[in-house]
Amino acid sequence: MTTVVHLHTDVAAALAEGRAVVALESTLIAHGLPRPVNLATAHAAEDAVRAAGAVPATVAVLAGRPTVGLTPEQIERLASGDVRKASRRDLAAAVAQGATAATTVAATMALAHRAGVRVFATGGIGGVHPAVSHGLPTWDVSADLDELGRTPVAVVCAGAKNILDLGATLEVLETHGVPVVGYGTDDFPAFYVRSSGLPVSARVDSPDEAAALLAAHWSLGGAGVVIAQPLPEAVALDPSGFATAWRQAEELAREQSVRGAARTPFVLARLAELTDGRSLAANRELIVANAALAGRIAVALARGGRDADVRDR
Repeated sequence: MTTVVHLHTDVAAALAEGRAVVALESTLIAHGLPRPVNLATAHAAEDAVRAAGAVPATVAVLAGRPTVGLTPEQIERLASGDVRKASRRDLAAAVAQGATAATTVAATMALAHRAGVRVFATGGIGGVHPAVSHGLPTWDVSADLDELGRTPVAVVCAGAKNILDLGATLEVLETHGVPVVGYGTDDFPAFYVRSSGLPVSARVDSPDEAAALLAAHWSLGGAGVVIAQPLPEAVALDPSGFATAWRQAEELAREQSVRGAARTPFVLARLAELTDGRSLAANRELIVANAALAGRIAVALARGGRDADVRDR
């Protein structure tokens, strides 16, 4: 049996015509942001991709069917319903059991690649949990890192949260041969915080430069690429203040024994309270900004492909 990825008609038409398409993950809709901000942010991200001249393709598993490109009604279903959270390992179970699931970075990359979509926008990638690098008995390394090492999709993001061991995260990406490219920056961004203080492996300053790097990387047989842009300074959080608020939110989760899929929404909600809503505003801002940048890069990449076709003829 071959599992078929269903394409929205707009996405299928754009891919057939060689036009720009940007994949968007759905976990942030179902699990990453509170209602009603999640739905508004999902629509704003799709609008930002369209404004850049590309076609948005939000990804999910709907009643067991991997789907690239959702209708507004389907996005609303994810935002308002109790749905699974699916990483790469969970896709088969969701398909076989006819489940509806929001996809993480790793799962979205996998399905986008199967559909032929090369550019993907999200908030931030996962990474290496400090317990791993500190020798503690909790082994928590995000599947995003392995997926980046094997799947040729560009992930436009705001780096990774500074609660992770970002040095170890960058080392794992280097081991997997994944370029970590700063967009307009020499430093790796840390999600809510503009800079981690750690260097990226390359820098680009325009969509055309990013597209040229992607084309060269893939022509050499490379897989994933991280393109990281920092939050605008006006909405970025102070590093020390954010770290304090996050520790407090995590401690509340431990005290109340919040575990599993409920943990992330709980921690993010407490973080929003502890930062007077600034973390929520920053999260929404970076998701939409990354979608807009991904749209511009996808357009430049598609234009480069068309220009190459013309030269070849």
